[in-house]
Amino acid sequence: MDISDNFWNASLEELKRGYIQESDSYICLLCGEKIEKGIIYHHDETFYEAERYMRIHIENAHQSVFDYLIGLDKKLTGLTDHQNHLLRLFYQGKSDKEVQAEMGIGSTSTIRHHRFALKEKERQAKTFLAIMELLKEKDQHAPAFVPPHKTAKMVDDRYAVTEEEQKEITKKFLPEGINGRLKKFPPKEKQRLIILREITGRFEKDRIYPEKEINQILETIYDDYVLIRRYLIEYGFLERKSDGSQYWLKK
Repeated sequence: MDISDNFWNASLEELKRGYIQESDSYICLLCGEKIEKGIIYHHDETFYEAERYMRIHIENAHQSVFDYLIGLDKKLTGLTDHQNHLLRLFYQGKSDKEVQAEMGIGSTSTIRHHRFALKEKERQAKTFLAIMELLKEKDQHAPAFVPPHKTAKMVDDRYAVTEEEQKEITKKFLPEGINGRLKKFPPKEKQRLIILREITGRFEKDRIYPEKEINQILETIYDDYVLIRRYLIEYGFLERKSDGSQYWLKK
């Protein structure tokens, strides 16, 4: 199960704390980092048990779960840029007067109105979540959709991919298996998304690749490796330095 699967399958409480617990480890929902149980970890001249060390990892690597979640694409959070900015300021503990002064909008009553609107959005989200949970118990015909990767830059109809579609398209364009060569580059965006997701499995998490190595890996998949590299970045699978000298999987 990849990072996105763990993330989307997590409960609300697990998402809030940023990690899940397995029999032998704790796994960060934000980047996939695994902390083994039964091991004492050292940090800043202090020793920590596994779960406490996972919380330290989240703080050091992601600042906070809130910061990570609110930094996701607006298609995943459902927030406008304006709402996003407001929530960041509220999370910093700023008063309505301070928020109004920083944003330069209306008055403190305007900020209170925005707070009310956000609470209304929360109530709607809870209601909708309950509806969808109840629907799962009755809808016998709902297809199993593949969840979008968290680093997707723009979530739209391209991401409406069922597990059955993913298997069919993967077999069509990677007939030798997920570790084989690409038969041809998919002409449709949904197909590209599926194949690019499979290609990311060729790269190691938390590893920095020089441009030459990234090109060599992609060339074993498809002759036009520059095309594949560009789409991996465009779809939010890979990140790179501005000068193109280094590449890595986005978390």
